[in-house]
Amino acid sequence: MSIKVNNPIGKKHRQETSSDRFQWIGKRVPRIDGPEKVTGELQYMTDRSYPNMVWGKVLRAKYPHARITNIDTTQAKVLPGVICVLTYRDIPGFNGFGIVTPDQPVLCEDVVRCTADAVALVAAETNEIAEEALNLIQVDYEPLEVVADAEYAMTEQAPQLHPDGNIHSHVKINNGDVNQAFEEADYIFENTYYSPRQMHAFIETEGGWGMLEEDGVLTIQCPGQYAYRDRLQISRALGLNPESIHVISSPNGGAFGGKDEITVQIYLALLALHSGGRPVKIHLSREESVQAGMKRHPFKVQVKTAAKKDGTIIANQVRAVADTGAYASLGPAVIALAVEHACGPYKIPHVDIEGFCVYTNNGIAGAFRGFGVNQVCVGIETHLDMTAEKIGMDPIEIRKINAYRQGETSSIGHVVKSSVGTHQTLDKAQNCDLWVNRASYKKQPSEPWKKRGVAVATSFHGVGMGIGTPDYGAASIELLPDGRLKVAVGCEEIGTGNGTVYAQVCAEMLHCDMSDITVVQGDTSETLDGGTVTASRSIYTGSKAIATVAPQMIQLLAETAAEILHTPAKNMEIENSTVIDKKDPSNSLTFIEIYDYLSKAKASTKVNGHFYLPKEKEEIKGSGGAPHHIYGYMTHVVMVEVDTLTGETDVLRVVSIPDCGRVMNLQGLEGQTEGGAIMGIGYTLYEDVAIEEGYHKTKNFADYIFPTIRETPEIETIPVEDPEPTNPFGAKGIGEVVMIPIIPAIMSAIYDATGARVRHLPATPERIFEAMKPMNKSAPISSR
Repeated sequence: MSIKVNNPIGKKHRQETSSDRFQWIGKRVPRIDGPEKVTGELQYMTDRSYPNMVWGKVLRAKYPHARITNIDTTQAKVLPGVICVLTYRDIPGFNGFGIVTPDQPVLCEDVVRCTADAVALVAAETNEIAEEALNLIQVDYEPLEVVADAEYAMTEQAPQLHPDGNIHSHVKINNGDVNQAFEEADYIFENTYYSPRQMHAFIETEGGWGMLEEDGVLTIQCPGQYAYRDRLQISRALGLNPESIHVISSPNGGAFGGKDEITVQIYLALLALHSGGRPVKIHLSREESVQAGMKRHPFKVQVKTAAKKDGTIIANQVRAVADTGAYASLGPAVIALAVEHACGPYKIPHVDIEGFCVYTNNGIAGAFRGFGVNQVCVGIETHLDMTAEKIGMDPIEIRKINAYRQGETSSIGHVVKSSVGTHQTLDKAQNCDLWVNRASYKKQPSEPWKKRGVAVATSFHGVGMGIGTPDYGAASIELLPDGRLKVAVGCEEIGTGNGTVYAQVCAEMLHCDMSDITVVQGDTSETLDGGTVTASRSIYTGSKAIATVAPQMIQLLAETAAEILHTPAKNMEIENSTVIDKKDPSNSLTFIEIYDYLSKAKASTKVNGHFYLPKEKEEIKGSGGAPHHIYGYMTHVVMVEVDTLTGETDVLRVVSIPDCGRVMNLQGLEGQTEGGAIMGIGYTLYEDVAIEEGYHKTKNFADYIFPTIRETPEIETIPVEDPEPTNPFGAKGIGEVVMIPIIPAIMSAIYDATGARVRHLPATPERIFEAMKPMNKSAPISSR
């Protein structure tokens, strides 16, 4: 069916879904947490206050690279109102953390490698006293040479920031013979692309609570993206049994990957153990969040692409260098995913792709929506457009020629067995109003000196953790005294609305109203370990986990009702939170009555279930975890308007065409496509954290430009449904791919408008203006 809906902020959407056979799945269901959020009733963890609380503060490094010769906390400790002052000497367990490699000190002992490094902790009666105490801690430093450039870091002349050197990881995928392909090519395109250090810019900065309960349990309430992994890292640093630590990591006031790594959880735990049982709160200021928080990896990407006159891409050579900053975090996984996706969703027979994850003193880079694909998608998409222009082919047609279908072999050499919707998204793009009527729209600039351009790009993104990393989902369903059902899923709510989908799935399978469902997320005492809310996996994983456990609840309800009614369980069916004897509908029991019976019998009213995500059988040698089994696909069509006098660029219209498997919630999908498009606009045109010689020149939002409502264009969402057979409802992941192809699409639209190609993001007015100068217009292309 086709539905048109007028959006209250003036955006147009069109959905095409196959949800008629479901009561809840695929419908436009309002978010279950919406009213609390829009009214302000919902309290985030950093909003909360506790009686008798104390304030925690973190002393950060003065230099981006220096040796610590002495730490003196004497004056700080005697300041009235100070509860405790802690250094590395007060860490009872392992002084390090990091998701992949625990190379980041909790508190630095002998060297600091970036200004985000923590050197000491303070707890005090007030925030102001804690701040004053920080100023009284004397740290003596011996400054060391700063490594500010990733390419320099890879040379022998650069200081080695870690014992194993500055190249933390190197991944490589080879297929075919690129040298021979370049000899046979009709056209070769070769360019270098630079991408920025983007900030997550979530509304809720890092912070939370730590408290030692009367029963000895250490409770940490801190927004995160994987409560069980946070608990593991806390327990390692404290030398405690993980079972004695209770982590609550949801709800989040925004994350996008920036809260995937440890932020302040271990600091809270340490201070809570030294504060006499009083609750401890840490809440970073925006300035400290900018300094200490994760950023997107800036990349340098060199791309060389070979094409034939018929539009076939026959070779692609890519060298990507990622600046991971001072510590690894998820840098190896980011560069591995970048290499896996560097050739796009295409079947290129000859590829040579390598990536380097490199240490510098430039803060810390980690997980961010898109996870390395954003940085590398520009090369292949731009070169496809350049090929199409050279041979006079439509940009969508050249993508159709090269895009693989389900069952075909990808550029990295594996047969893609799962759902592939690329061609469907390109078909929708080819027939959308913006593309069909682009010539007319381009003739309508708002001013005579402005020019419009329209372009298209497509990309994809893996769902789940890939080969080599455990990947599983889990959920529980519990019957409550009031007859309602509590669904518990480990994956946190970070703003995506996944909890609403979890309620939809439970209501669908247990034939009840969504108002009868309570959803719990991100709590180690309430939920099973179901993995991280990253890798575009939470909808696929959570929905399948609930679908795995729901039959157990159905069986419990049916067998209990049959026992009470003295009727065979096979006669039982569920309707509207009631178990009915289908042979005698007057013979029925409500969920409340069933709970009462089970409770009196001291029987469990809770069921658990888990599953393992499907994976490919063999890892591509040297790839660091490729291939994934499941991918989400996406095409964007965009229209921009460029002021030729200043280079200022506005994105006027966006058509977002996602293949998300089956649409689970129309409203939620639109929220993802809109948010992803706006984030992609910011990445392409505005956002960059400036760091010079290891020092942040960007201090806060006052000098960090990102899109506002004024820069939000008209966005049309056209879903493509290519159901994924390994999910009971056909769902895939979509959270990351929604911001990826819009990046090269905007860049090509700028070219379509002005004839200027910008290869260094963000495409600021200055860079666009310089690129528009005649001397910079020549394209680096050779013909054969």
